[in-house]
Amino acid sequence: KAIDQRRGSFKSEQRTFRRIRNRCFPGPLPERACGRNPCGRSILMSATIFPTGVTIYNPEKCWSGYTILQAAERGALLIDMNGNEVRMWEGLQGFPNKMLPGGYVMGSLGERNPKYGLQDQTDLVQVDWDGNIVWKFDKAEYIEDPGEEPQWMARQHHDYQREGNTVGYYVPGMEAKTNGGNTLVLAHKNVRVPEISDKLLLDDVIYEVDWDGDIVWEWKVSDHFEELGFDAIARNLMYRDPNYYTGFGNSHIAGDWVHTNSMSVLGPNKWYDAGDKRFHPDNLIIDCRDANIILIIEKATGNIVWKIGPYYDQTPELRKLGWIIGQHHAHMIPRGLPGEGNILIYDNGGWAGYYAPNPGSPTGIRGALRDYSRVLEIDPVTLEIVWQMTPKEAGYLMPLDANRFYSPFISGMQRLPNGNTMITEGSHGRIFEVTPEHELVWEYVCPYWGSALPMNMVYRSYRLPYEWVPQLEKPVESPIERLDVTTFRVPGAAAPGVKSAVKIKEAKGYFGLSAMCVAADIEE
Repeated sequence: KAIDQRRGSFKSEQRTFRRIRNRCFPGPLPERACGRNPCGRSILMSATIFPTGVTIYNPEKCWSGYTILQAAERGALLIDMNGNEVRMWEGLQGFPNKMLPGGYVMGSLGERNPKYGLQDQTDLVQVDWDGNIVWKFDKAEYIEDPGEEPQWMARQHHDYQREGNTVGYYVPGMEAKTNGGNTLVLAHKNVRVPEISDKLLLDDVIYEVDWDGDIVWEWKVSDHFEELGFDAIARNLMYRDPNYYTGFGNSHIAGDWVHTNSMSVLGPNKWYDAGDKRFHPDNLIIDCRDANIILIIEKATGNIVWKIGPYYDQTPELRKLGWIIGQHHAHMIPRGLPGEGNILIYDNGGWAGYYAPNPGSPTGIRGALRDYSRVLEIDPVTLEIVWQMTPKEAGYLMPLDANRFYSPFISGMQRLPNGNTMITEGSHGRIFEVTPEHELVWEYVCPYWGSALPMNMVYRSYRLPYEWVPQLEKPVESPIERLDVTTFRVPGAAAPGVKSAVKIKEAKGYFGLSAMCVAADIEE
């Protein structure tokens, strides 16, 4: 009763969420610019004019190649290290786009009308360099939406993996098959599970599909509800509002109750070699964004054999790890790459989870909040952080400047063969590469804004070797020095420098730190 009284009506909760959202996105566009702090690291500042494309490139320290991304409402875009747009597959959507050896690209041909579905892609396809479809999967469910042409749909969303490669990006000696093999597809399925909620649920399902498009294996999150470890408060909240979405035109869709946003295979790893059966190479790892859960599925049985979340205060190891909120793209670093066997996580921050009511979430829904992101590399056995990229490592002042590294949704990362990490800070359309010592050696800001969503967002991006695109000659790699934003001016603006000054004899000088209203994490 207490929860119901505090929760109020569904419409009231929607208004509360909109207010929170508007506080996080106060402007119509993510207005940001590239600059430099005294440490020499790149920073982002709120601004209306800023450079796009590649802004920094150090060929000597980068793992150079092509980068594939989805240009908002245009298609799959392939760029080189200097930002030259070497190929676009117009109209090929990507959730995400991935490149395969030989110049093949994967994506989808369309999406379901958002009046009736949430993030449902109509199909998953593989096209060649010239845009010809060489493989297609859509026969997961026959959809008959009101006023729409009946059709088969894959209802794919967020991820998929082609046999031969466990994570969908370049790994030495681990090439995805291009003319055969099975494909793992993360998709949606509407279900009713009274133990979870009396409302229709938008469940996450994993299909394994053979080359002929036949489903040969299937796994659903809702079948394992009891294994997820929700407490009584979470169950109470979830039953009443399982992250219920209202489609465009106010059509009720379903409760996107856990919102799984990544799925990959563990592959060969040192943990299994040492006898830990939880990490069998065939097992899958997924993360559930709106539940703050990351888990490993035993392929042979379907059981959940490893999990962190939804609570990060139950053991000393979890408390040290810190609360993971709204995460994306959790995956095990494959064998053959630096850090192999560890798990990479884009810990977005933002808002997620089902918890007790609190000042940031009067209902407890989306009850964990943080206004900055972290990229974590963790040991899955000890849960120790092996490497991380947080606002502090980026050179920002914690907590005052922390939200300069912040994407509350989408995003991801890729471990590169030289030990660098490429990070997609998705909500700002920023992709960047850092060394293990956190030095920024490449940065790209997407120049494409959408019309439906006026953002230059990039869901996820992937770096691939030049050899995967035999149709192109290896491009010239030209260094790009970072701008000094203290002296950079646009045409027509005054040159830097004070025209006249007068010294106040009685002035005492500046301490600087006294300007802060809260304590900052400053190393002596």
